[in-house]
Amino acid sequence: MSDKLIIFDTTLRDGEQSPGVTLNTEEKIEIARQLARLGVDVIEAGFPVASPGDFNAVQRIAREVGPLMDGRAGEGRVNAPVTICGLARCVENDIQTAYDAVKDAPRHRIHVFLATSDIHLEFKLKISREQCKQRIREMVGFAKARCQDIEFSPEDAGRSDPAFLTEALAVAIEAGATTLNIPDTVGYNTPQQYGELIRYLRENTKGADSVVWSTHCHNDLGLATANSLAGVSNGARQVEVAMNGIGERAGNTALEEVVMNVHTHPHAYPVHHTINTRLLFSTSRMVADLSGMSVQANKAIVGRNAFLHESGIHQDGVLKNKQTYEIIRPEDVGVTTGNLALGKHSGRHAFKTKLEELGYGGSALSDAQFQQAFAKFKSLADSKKAGVTDGDMHALVADVRSAALSGSSETPTPAPAAARTTSTDMPEDAHEQPEPKSQRFALRHMQVFTGVGITPTATVTLHDAQAGRDVTDVALAQNGPIEAVYSAIQRITGLQIELLNFSVSATSEGQDTLGKVAVRVAHAGTAAQSQEAGKAEGALTAYGAEPKFTGLSTNVDIITASANAYLAALNRLVAHDSSQTRASQQERSVNI
Repeated sequence: MSDKLIIFDTTLRDGEQSPGVTLNTEEKIEIARQLARLGVDVIEAGFPVASPGDFNAVQRIAREVGPLMDGRAGEGRVNAPVTICGLARCVENDIQTAYDAVKDAPRHRIHVFLATSDIHLEFKLKISREQCKQRIREMVGFAKARCQDIEFSPEDAGRSDPAFLTEALAVAIEAGATTLNIPDTVGYNTPQQYGELIRYLRENTKGADSVVWSTHCHNDLGLATANSLAGVSNGARQVEVAMNGIGERAGNTALEEVVMNVHTHPHAYPVHHTINTRLLFSTSRMVADLSGMSVQANKAIVGRNAFLHESGIHQDGVLKNKQTYEIIRPEDVGVTTGNLALGKHSGRHAFKTKLEELGYGGSALSDAQFQQAFAKFKSLADSKKAGVTDGDMHALVADVRSAALSGSSETPTPAPAAARTTSTDMPEDAHEQPEPKSQRFALRHMQVFTGVGITPTATVTLHDAQAGRDVTDVALAQNGPIEAVYSAIQRITGLQIELLNFSVSATSEGQDTLGKVAVRVAHAGTAAQSQEAGKAEGALTAYGAEPKFTGLSTNVDIITASANAYLAALNRLVAHDSSQTRASQQERSVNI
């Protein structure tokens, strides 16, 4: 039988280092739960020493997600709780803090790293090779005294002297490391080079047979997946990956690409996986929605075009036999082709069955979230002639999750508004569930006048939970009704907000389709300040140097969706400012 391939997911650590991505604690826990349901073996939850907020996020994931077995038991599954891992430099305080953060998980790991390339040793660490080995011996030993599962990574291994690398790794094994991870930190290697490096290290490192060898590849040259698979072919039995391939610079190896390569070629690679591939698409959507990192349409496995055929020749072949042009069945990755159509007469059972079909079964949604999603579904179904599509369902789930995680309390989905006028009212008793404690601003009323030859005007009423009252203001705009709405919201909140990204898309076809709006915001002046700082240091400006906040909302009225998405992002920004417990992205970013 083939060996088990360990899927080490670093979406919440390396993935969060993507420029512009800022996840709060609740969002990280939500993603961690989904990753555990997906069946990953290890979740690298963060870099605990970076700040109290980062420590708290990792600790809560260890306590709340570490023991979960939802979706992990049964034939073809991992049949064990997920291992929660914390990252640490070769520094005693880092290691102790990482252990304190993950120790409450039934299965926990400390991931220690130290650079081994000559360029890093000379210019960054300013230590000799012998000092490097001594630090590895001391710090891996320090970690081993606290935790049995220790992973060691020689940073920039791809550019390190292979002979010295074997010496350093032998020291790590002797000190107690159980997994050796070989990072191509800057995405420099080719598949042949990286595969040969793994083979060389396994054949020439003392004690190599007693540890698990791991890959960690970056996508700077577009070779992350190919390099990781080359590593597997040459003896690696763990791959470090991120959902959708998000991560520093050009990103990490994409989890879905490695898994489906192994899944599609069971005899080409000497390994098997225990991932529930039917959850790949829903997991991809969650990570994209919460991180604000949209998935490109032609992305392998999870892009919206991955299973579409426009060529007449291809369409003809697929209609006759899907295998003519489809090497993966769409349903195997959670892209449904079922015949269960939902409409205004559908009940809770049909709604729940469709959610399960789309990958949102089990504990994916809380009872309260399910009820909110069902209420939104019924409202949408009443307004749509063609029925509710799978795209609509994915958007409804994303909307409910975004509202819960940002603390925003959104208005029900209304029927399409009259031409040129949008009005939305939310009565005091519109929601049976109490408003989240983290909420600061919620939309109570909005009226917009616009048209050709008319100056757009927006009247907006927000409920300010901190002040305990409703506040109304009016704004004019030169560039359309959404600008007027956003200006009115800024006037009410007193916040100067910079809109960095705004996108609107349809979740299905037809004039009555659901509109999905995603925004990304920051404090006004953030981009300019980052550029000035970059110029002062003579460096390229890092888009992710300051925190950015995403918001998502869906509605048949895109102006209402735009307002709620803006408020969702704004509430995240306010909550971040009030806590001030997380380190900046620059402080918590580490290269491996």
